[in-house]
Amino acid sequence: MAHPNGMFSWTDISLADVSAGKEFYQQLFGWESVEQHDPDGNLIYVLFSKDGDLAAGMGPMPPEMQAAGFPPMWQSYVSVDSVDDVGATVIAAGGSEVLPAVDVYDSGRMAILADPTGAVFSIWQAGNHAGADRFNDPGFMTWNELATRDADAAQRFYGEVFGWTAQTDEMPTGMLYTMFSNGDRPNGGMLAMDENWPAEIPAHWMVYFRVGDIDEALGELTALGGSISVEPFDTPAGRTAVVGDPQGGTFSIIGPALETPTG
Repeated sequence: MAHPNGMFSWTDISLADVSAGKEFYQQLFGWESVEQHDPDGNLIYVLFSKDGDLAAGMGPMPPEMQAAGFPPMWQSYVSVDSVDDVGATVIAAGGSEVLPAVDVYDSGRMAILADPTGAVFSIWQAGNHAGADRFNDPGFMTWNELATRDADAAQRFYGEVFGWTAQTDEMPTGMLYTMFSNGDRPNGGMLAMDENWPAEIPAHWMVYFRVGDIDEALGELTALGGSISVEPFDTPAGRTAVVGDPQGGTFSIIGPALETPTG
């Protein structure tokens, strides 16, 4: 059954070396994998699952993207009732097409788009593949977060395209954080990038995966050849870190919040 219209429902990554990527993520998150091939036997996609529940996907990065130096990064997919209708709304709202709408065999229909601030995201119209079977548990996607240098423009855009509402609050650190909701369901967050962010980092959506113990996960990640871009820090939602796989694929992990002493 398809996920509700406007909800984040899937994530995947394209890597130059899919075999090495499979090994890394299977060991890191305890995933199992199933390969999908075209009629000529070429690998086209990998489905990751945990305990029988679909979690994420991986595909080979096209040679032209490799040659152009595109960095791998986990992509966020929003479920929609009609890829073509939403794609037209994105253009009307000031966004752009990265990959026009295309059918993915009998799995569904997708498009890759960008908001007016440059952040790339994907939309998915389910066929035989609806998206992830589970969220928020260790080894599964738990959050999607936009970092942008024009939060006002982004808020207007996603409200117009998906009908998301937004609420901005001050965090204990003094930082402002915006929560997107799809109806009455929390559906992502937004950070305003300021002068403290390196200029070369573009606006982007960040995928968060839940882990049971962040220090243990970071130890496993580095032992497998991964890297830590932002050392773990505490948030109200849990202890988090920004990390990368050995091929440079960027994502975040988040563990339980530290217990606050009482009494």
